[in-house]
Amino acid sequence: MISVAEALAELFRLVRPTGIEHVPLAEAADRSLARPLAARRDQPPFAASAMDGYAIRDADARPGACLRVVGEAAAGSAFRGVVEPGSAVRIFTGAPLPEGAERVVIQEDVTRDDAEITLGKDIEDSRNVRPLGGDFHAGDELSPRRLRPSDIALLAAMNHGEVPVHRKPVVAILPTGDELVQPGEEPGPDQIVASNSYGLHALLREAGAEPRLLPIARDDVASLQAALRLAQDADLILTIGGASVGDHDLVAPAAEALGLERAFYKIAMRPGKPLMAGRIGDAAMVGLPGNPVSAMVCGHVFILPMIAAYLGHPAAPAPRRTAPLAAPLAANGPREHYMRARIGPAGLTPFERQDSALLTVLAEANALLVRPPHDGARQAGEEVEYLAL
Repeated sequence: MISVAEALAELFRLVRPTGIEHVPLAEAADRSLARPLAARRDQPPFAASAMDGYAIRDADARPGACLRVVGEAAAGSAFRGVVEPGSAVRIFTGAPLPEGAERVVIQEDVTRDDAEITLGKDIEDSRNVRPLGGDFHAGDELSPRRLRPSDIALLAAMNHGEVPVHRKPVVAILPTGDELVQPGEEPGPDQIVASNSYGLHALLREAGAEPRLLPIARDDVASLQAALRLAQDADLILTIGGASVGDHDLVAPAAEALGLERAFYKIAMRPGKPLMAGRIGDAAMVGLPGNPVSAMVCGHVFILPMIAAYLGHPAAPAPRRTAPLAAPLAANGPREHYMRARIGPAGLTPFERQDSALLTVLAEANALLVRPPHDGARQAGEEVEYLAL
């Protein structure tokens, strides 16, 4: 068996980053920006009023001053004249500051009588002006990242209508086993409903991949090979179940007959020991355990970092956080243990039941408490590492 860190290193070697495609800005949310994008203009592109009021010269900003209103400026409709000494321009939020004006006196500090205004006694110190380029300048860059709604707004202001993003990696998800039926079907007396494939599909779609659910492959080499041939145009093939060494575990021999170059088999972790990986044709392939919790834990620990690497991000393990234990823990065994847990005000509390078949426990968990191999007994209050779910 190899360690989790060694397995991750092997998996990253199987990843071939996807290419770059250009998508309309309206379709770029949650996509991974492929290269820095520079602003094509200043924002704002002119000094602009931050308030509704009157644009005046600094020298005229005296309590009680009387000024003549010579025009009006609104957003999208600038005043084309010059603000001379003793004059003012009625101005609205977002309008360009007229030539000669240096500040905006808010309308609450002004009394108007026809074409004349009188400034109040308590004029604000603020100029109420948004300077040219106060947000960003032409040439300022947005660095590669997964694009959030706020990034989309920024790119729009930078005047980008199209965005270069990494192509979503196509992930073929292949559940295997005679015991499986699809959700909504009626299981036979010896069958169960396939759940892993749907949980992984949701996990991968959320991570920015393009997951594709394949039909269930039965426990015979011909069925497995037919399904694997359907999947070989994918960037990554995930098989679920059948990757161990039992009489009915046929994924490895079926894939090897199609040219699988195996990278490793078995990891010193729980849950998730029977994990297999390699390359088949142009696709990376990972054989996940059949137990539902094992498959989902391996999805968080191994597959999500792979997806990030496909999308051009640095090859790195899933980020870990630290928190105090809310209760004591007994010593851990020889394998790295990912315990389902809940994190709350008192810290991390692992569930008593850690069986790898219990989806109800996983659904209640919001963290995976990470126990290193041979980790000694821990007391309440000690800091431990965890992965957020």
